[in-house]
Amino acid sequence: MIQAETIEKIEEIKTNINRLNEQLEEHYRNILIEDANLSRQIVSFQANKRTASFRWYKYKEAFSAVLIEYFINKFGLNNKNILDPFAGVGTTLFASSNLGCKCTGIELLSIGQKIIETRIKAHYGFYNNYIDYLKSILSEKPWLGINSDIKLNELRITKNAYPNETKKSIQSFIKLISTYSNSVKDLLELALLSILEEISFTRKDGQYLRWDYRANRGYGQKIFDKGLIKDFDTAIIKKLNEIILDLNGNDELYLWGFDHRTSEKGEIKLIKGSCLDELPKLNSNTFDAIITSPPYCNRYDYTRTYALELALLGVDEKSLLDLRQTMLSCTVENREKNLLEMNSSWSRAIHVAEQVDLLKTILVYLNEMKKVKRLNNNGIVRMIRGYFFEMSCVIYELHRVLKKGGYVIMVNDNVRYAGVCVPVDLILSRIAENIGFNINNILVLPQKKGNSSQQMSKHGRKELRKCVYVWEKM
Repeated sequence: MIQAETIEKIEEIKTNINRLNEQLEEHYRNILIEDANLSRQIVSFQANKRTASFRWYKYKEAFSAVLIEYFINKFGLNNKNILDPFAGVGTTLFASSNLGCKCTGIELLSIGQKIIETRIKAHYGFYNNYIDYLKSILSEKPWLGINSDIKLNELRITKNAYPNETKKSIQSFIKLISTYSNSVKDLLELALLSILEEISFTRKDGQYLRWDYRANRGYGQKIFDKGLIKDFDTAIIKKLNEIILDLNGNDELYLWGFDHRTSEKGEIKLIKGSCLDELPKLNSNTFDAIITSPPYCNRYDYTRTYALELALLGVDEKSLLDLRQTMLSCTVENREKNLLEMNSSWSRAIHVAEQVDLLKTILVYLNEMKKVKRLNNNGIVRMIRGYFFEMSCVIYELHRVLKKGGYVIMVNDNVRYAGVCVPVDLILSRIAENIGFNINNILVLPQKKGNSSQQMSKHGRKELRKCVYVWEKM
């Protein structure tokens, strides 16, 4: 049983958190602005579902191409030099390029790299001469006659992810892909990657893959039924048709009032790796704007949710673990990074993070909850500290690589742990301000975000802000 003085101490810390939060909200009162133009649809992947080529691969963590156009037009960034240090599947890159911008993206996950590299070819019309060839593949369905000797690469967390017949079809399609030149191979592989979730027993669910009961993996009290699991042929035929339609010119899916196929596209450059490693290599005062959405501080483990795709791309168990530790700390399994060992120039960024009183007090509170076993995972404290200290180093580098007068436009969510809101928007903006940015706006979506069912059952419902930050280098 928790002693009365311990409860009193915890409540006192919570009171301090509320006081410090109110102080920061007051500090940013005039720039915490609700923006009716920002719907959850455009500040998520939803709007991409009906946008040509952006719809090929469902990347749930992405924002929409419409959002990029909105901010590029709002700040007059057409034909400027744009950076996305968390490129994902390249939404910023392709949407900005369509508006004449020169774009650079940094991406760590091989699934994002693969999608971007293949779409770059499509973006510049490389595949236009292969449309008839792709149509013949779709018409003849040559994978149906292949008995493959290729064994599907699996990880422990993807073992038996597909019905037996589906697994055989995947192996046959992989064999077919291997017979083509790179010009067609990449596009067929993208199509295959894009259907894995819908033909599997799994569904991406934030922190992990959720498994349908038909996978027979063993279950507790809750049984998950994902509904229809598509057969391979239906799914791949639909995806190839979609890709061919978009390559051929799908006028209904160009949403922005001009035809991107005929507009002059800006150059796209992909840098493979972690932004913590790659940002320091970029020249100072290079970019006019940075438009990005970092991983949220919400325990989502991309190495798990995208495990099917990573396995197909040949990632093994060791590589998966290494990848998990290399990515920005956003999951409880991330170990603490020695940031000064990585880059001695980050001492100022680390000092700035250490001086944010609200962050310090939240970490004290979570440590106390950990001591009394009221934290559902002890790694949460380490994750949150790592997240903000690493993001401070990222923000330091963003300030360095931006030109004077350049903007950072960043999409992020607030989170909640052990009943306490972690106002990511206020903390990161405070860090950015102390590094040297002017905080122009924290644009708040009209629709707030709820909490996990676990948080609500223990601590009640509290709506959280979802925001787009606008910082300017003065």
